[in-house]
Amino acid sequence: MHLGLVTPVLIQHPSTRSDWEATAEIDEVAQIAETADRLGFHHLTCSEHIAVPTEIAGERGGTYWDPLATLGYLAARTRTIRLATQVLVLGYHHPLEIAKRYGTLDRVSNGRLVLGLGVGTLKEEFDLINAPFTDRGARADDALAALRTSLSTPLPEYHGEFYDYSGFVVEPHAVQPRVPLWIGGRTKRSLRRALTHGDGWVPFGLRLSELADMLAAAPLPENFDVILSTGAAFDPLGDPERVVRSLTRVRDAGATIASTSISASSAEHFAEQLEELHRIALAEGSDFT
Repeated sequence: MHLGLVTPVLIQHPSTRSDWEATAEIDEVAQIAETADRLGFHHLTCSEHIAVPTEIAGERGGTYWDPLATLGYLAARTRTIRLATQVLVLGYHHPLEIAKRYGTLDRVSNGRLVLGLGVGTLKEEFDLINAPFTDRGARADDALAALRTSLSTPLPEYHGEFYDYSGFVVEPHAVQPRVPLWIGGRTKRSLRRALTHGDGWVPFGLRLSELADMLAAAPLPENFDVILSTGAAFDPLGDPERVVRSLTRVRDAGATIASTSISASSAEHFAEQLEELHRIALAEGSDFT
C-alpha cells in the first residue's frame, strides 16, 4: 500500500486547520512537497472550489487554492511525486478544457498528473457559473468518457450525449498514454462510475466496514486503485502506534493507497512529522511503501 499526502494549507477546513496554515504561503507548501518527494511519497493533493458561499464557508471552509496554478508550481519544485487533483469538479469544465490545461500540467511535470474527478455537490457554485446541476451525474459520465478518449492525443474526437467534437487540435496534450483517473464519491454509483471510466476510487464519508462490503461486492480489475483516507490527522512523533493501527485498518479495508493527513505546528514541524511517518512505514516492512 502506497502512502499519499493530503497537502496542508491548500484546503483549510475550520475543524481541522492548524493555526500556522492560516498565514502560510507557497514556499512553506513547497518545503513540505519537496520533503514528501524526497522521501518517496506517492502523491500530494489539491482540490477545487471556485467560490464558496459565505454561509457555507463557515462550516466547510472557504480556502481552496487553485489546483492548476498550485500543482504547476509544485511540479517545478519536485521530481517524482504524483500531482493529484482531489478532486476537480467535472461540471465546471468542458472535457477539452481539462485535456488542454491538465494535459499541459502532465507535460511540464514529465507525466506525473493524476486527475481526481468528482460530480460535485455545491448547487450554489454550479448556479454561480451557470453550470447545469440537476443532470450533473449523467453529464459527468459523458465527460469521463470524453476525457478517456481525449487526454493523450493531439486530435481528440468524441461523440456523446452532452459533448460532441472533432476537427480540433489540442496541443500540448498529456504525455502519459493513460492518465490515471480517480473518481470521488460515496455511493455505489460512484464506484460503478470509477470501474467504468477510471483507474481508482476515492470514497469519503463512509465507515470502513461499509467500504469493505462495497468493495467485496464489486470485483476490481487489475491495477485498479482504492484510495482511502486514514482519518484524523496523524501525530507520528507523538503517537506512532496510532499511525500503524490506522494504516493497517485502511489496508485491511481494501486500500491500495492511503491518503494521510498530518498534525503539525509549523511547516518545519510538518516536515519532521513526514520524516517520522516515513520511518514508521519502513519499519513495518513491505506492507507500507
